[in-house]
Amino acid sequence: MSDNKVPKGYLATSQPDLFFEDNGVGRMKKEVWESSDEQIDAILADYGVPSPVEWGKPGSYIQTTTRWQVEANRKKNDVVLIPVGCTELHGQHLPSAADTLYVSAICEGVRRFTAKRGAPVNLALPPLNYGGHPYHHMGMPGTVIVREHVVREMMIDVMLGLWNDGFRKQLIVNNHGQLWMLESAVQEFMKRYQLPGIFRVIDWHRGVREFFRPVERGGQMDTNFVHADESETSLSLLLHPEMVDMNYAVDTEGKSYLPEGHFDKSVDPFGRPSRWSEGEGHFAIEIAATPEGVVGKAKSGTAQKGKRPMAAILKYLTLWHDDVLEAFPAGKVPPVEEVTLRTEKEMEPYLREPLSPGWKPVYGIPRIGQGTEV
Repeated sequence: MSDNKVPKGYLATSQPDLFFEDNGVGRMKKEVWESSDEQIDAILADYGVPSPVEWGKPGSYIQTTTRWQVEANRKKNDVVLIPVGCTELHGQHLPSAADTLYVSAICEGVRRFTAKRGAPVNLALPPLNYGGHPYHHMGMPGTVIVREHVVREMMIDVMLGLWNDGFRKQLIVNNHGQLWMLESAVQEFMKRYQLPGIFRVIDWHRGVREFFRPVERGGQMDTNFVHADESETSLSLLLHPEMVDMNYAVDTEGKSYLPEGHFDKSVDPFGRPSRWSEGEGHFAIEIAATPEGVVGKAKSGTAQKGKRPMAAILKYLTLWHDDVLEAFPAGKVPPVEEVTLRTEKEMEPYLREPLSPGWKPVYGIPRIGQGTEV
């Protein structure tokens, strides 16, 4: 491709319709996109991926680390990753904890990588092992649906508790179809408490959507990402193959009542007018159309296909982590009076080291704003 066809501010790739922004994120993605299979393996090795999930491993999560070590770690790195998944039928060949397993493995990989540099990122055990769900999941056996306001309130309470403990740079890493609930939690948290910090949620698949492209668009998948399909089966085969039985993998297809083009797929690969979550009724619910719990071609999954998107998200989360700490080193937060309606003087005792002289727990702070409670 000649340079005059590259949009200003973008970087060209070998794929005619794929450009990456000419900034840190775009350059990182382009590097991963163009890496050889051997280089991808080397990236994964740097992060210790694949490895068994570390929910019960001492020193991996805040809740499984001795208190003195938690405090010592936080003084060097006060970023916390909060993996969020669900319990959902993923076909007969995969476990119902698949979403939680994927996102935990990702966050744990970032922790291992940052630990090698001497200041590990902090992890909070997944607070949503069940999760919220869209309407079309109703009735599916193996899928446990938590009510939307419960999801939101749970996440708000988790965010507040972590903030009170000095973790004021929080990234919720989502792996399930509940993004709007988590976005609502972040917004409501800020309206209700108005606390300085960095608060974000990322739907990790969307964050690296380019790496789930099918072959005809320069990627390595045979089909577009949907659910418990080629993409998710590939992730399972890479991350926890001992929990996969490909003898039970099936290929299915959902039933839609409208022509293609109105609603996008799971990672928004086409930039269509609406995301999949922005409507119901235009397609058959899951229990009627795909009671198998698979929407797509699960038989096409391979561990190899899961490697590049996994490398991309590991690199991206590390980049975000590093950029946050570059802007606000451990113990520092954005200017109180620029990101809240509170005053610097009012917040001073709440921003001190927990349990240090003069510190006040955030639960006693006067409420302002328009936040509501259920």
